[in-house]
Amino acid sequence: MIQVTPTIAIAEAEFTFTYIRAPGPGGQNVNKVASAAQLRFDAANCPAIVPAVFARLRTAAGQRMTAKGEIVITAHRFRSQERNRQDAIDRLTDLIQGAAAVPKHRRPTKPGKAAKQRRLDTKRQHSQIKKGRQRVGPDS
Repeated sequence: MIQVTPTIAIAEAEFTFTYIRAPGPGGQNVNKVASAAQLRFDAANCPAIVPAVFARLRTAAGQRMTAKGEIVITAHRFRSQERNRQDAIDRLTDLIQGAAAVPKHRRPTKPGKAAKQRRLDTKRQHSQIKKGRQRVGPDS
C-alpha cells in the first residue's frame, strides 16, 4: 500500500509494469537490457480517487493519461530497472498529490481609488514628457 495523501492510499497491485529498452547511452548493455520502466495506472477505476481529484488529475496528467483514464509514466533516468521502477512510482505519487490539493478560490478584486489616481498621475507625467520632445513651432 502506497500512502499518497492522508486520504488516498493505492495498492501496489493496481500498478502494471512493463520493462522496455531505454534510450540514450548505456555502453555494451544498451541493446540487451530492458531497464526503462513503464508504469500503467488505471485512475478512472481506482476506488481511492474521488471524481473531483480525478478531474484535476486529468488536467495535470495531460498527454500521460489515455482516453480510458489510464496514466502511463515511462521512467528511464537510471540504468537499473529497480531505480526506474521506483522513480515511476514517485512521479505518479507526486502527480496525484498535486491533483489532490484543492486549488484556492480566487476572489476577483478591483483597484482602489489611490491606485487609480497614481495611474492617472503617471499617465499625465508621461504625456508632459512627450509634449516637451515636440518641435517648437513659429507661434510658440
